[in-house]
Formats: sequence, C-alpha cells, structure tokens
Amino acid sequence: MMTTKFKNAVLDDQALITNLKLINPAWGDLTARVAGEAFAMPLIDQKTKTLITIVIDQMALNVNGAGNPFGAHVDMALKQGATYEEIEELIIFASVYTGFNKGAATMGALNELRHERGGI
Repeated sequence: MMTTKFKNAVLDDQALITNLKLINPAWGDLTARVAGEAFAMPLIDQKTKTLITIVIDQMALNVNGAGNPFGAHVDMALKQGATYEEIEELIIFASVYTGFNKGAATMGALNELRHERGGI
C-alpha cells in the first residue's frame, strides 16, 4: 500500500510528472500544470479527488489499453491513503450509475494492477 500523501496529488508527485512528460514533454507539462491547478482547488480533499478520477475512468471506460490513465489514478489514490478495498467499493458503487459492464471492466483492470504489483 502506498501512503505518501502529497499536498497536491499531481504537482508534488515528481514520478507522475516524469511519466506524463515521457508520453510527450510538452503534453506532459501542460497536463501536469492544468491537472495540478484543478487538484489545488481547496474545497475537496486530495483523496476524494483521486477517487473521483477513478470513477471518471470507469464512466469513460478508460481503464486499459495504451495511454489510459487508470493505473496512474489508482497510484494517486493509494498515495493519498485510499486502500484497494475502498477502490473496489467505489467501483461497485459507481457501477450502479455507469453500468455494470463498465464496472466489470474497471474491476478487472484493478485486479490486473494488483496482481502485477503483488497486491493479491
């Protein structure tokens, strides 16, 4: 479990910024700055924001394949103190609103991530 809480889940995570810039330096810089500004907004805490990103991935069915952000969003949530169990419950809850097929794909992608990382 990752529990390195950052004040800003994007701007304070140099590994995330480096990985974004590896996709394309200009795109990564823009993405980090814009997402970092959104994450800097004060009313919703960082952990909640990272969990929201996972729901958005599920809603858009953007959980596997080249360039998908799901793994990075799971990492962000874990670093903000979320657990795999909380993410699983989130996926189940969101399935009611996004559709169960999207929930199945998202849960499957989470299971693959956990397996790859030795978390199962």
